[in-house]
Amino acid sequence: MKKTALVTGGTGGIGSAICRKLAEEGYFVFVNYFKSREKAEKSAEEINGKEVGFNVADAESVKRFFSENENIDLLVNNAGVSEIELFTHISAEKSRMIMDINLGGTLECSRAVLPSMIRRKSGCIINISSMWGQVGASCEVDYSVSKAGIIGFTKALAKETAPSGIRVNCVAPGFIMTEMNSRFSAEDLSIIREEIPLGFFGKPCHVAEAVAFLASERAEYITGQILAVNGGMVI
Repeated sequence: MKKTALVTGGTGGIGSAICRKLAEEGYFVFVNYFKSREKAEKSAEEINGKEVGFNVADAESVKRFFSENENIDLLVNNAGVSEIELFTHISAEKSRMIMDINLGGTLECSRAVLPSMIRRKSGCIINISSMWGQVGASCEVDYSVSKAGIIGFTKALAKETAPSGIRVNCVAPGFIMTEMNSRFSAEDLSIIREEIPLGFFGKPCHVAEAVAFLASERAEYITGQILAVNGGMVI
């Protein structure tokens, strides 16, 4: 019987790559989306999965999904948003949105999936943070805080759930070439590339490979860890 995975934010560059990789690894994948229904349907069709629409920041919608799908073996908390803005200028609305989706969504989905995992004494949760959650980014203070919170959450939850046979880990991507980073000019990209010791930008598949490893039996003795996928930009 196939193992089952839910990937939140499954329609973005990193999310869709994770969905494809997990499908290759033998998982039946639920592709979560909030607004991008057509992308989710296409992705789910390509991997013989199923698209599921709900807002990870909406606790009732999250609970509804997990009450109808109790046997999720792997949860990948990938849904996220960012905003480049001075801390003193960002609106309260945008700040709340970043926190609610990035950190709040991670907590809500994890809280909802755990009862079933604890009953079965097995399961895996992988959270997607960011290198900016490790070191902080100017003009992305709220985003950095939300991603730092995910790192703290990963470590704390790993300790709490380990006795129940559940592993909780985190992937902290560096600069990954996705649609989210299309806002940077060619000059900006050149400057950023110079700061990466390996000398090239990451791809969504690099993050997906890290997730697949942490979800596999090869990582059965790994929990509460932060796997940095950043080309050496943050060490």
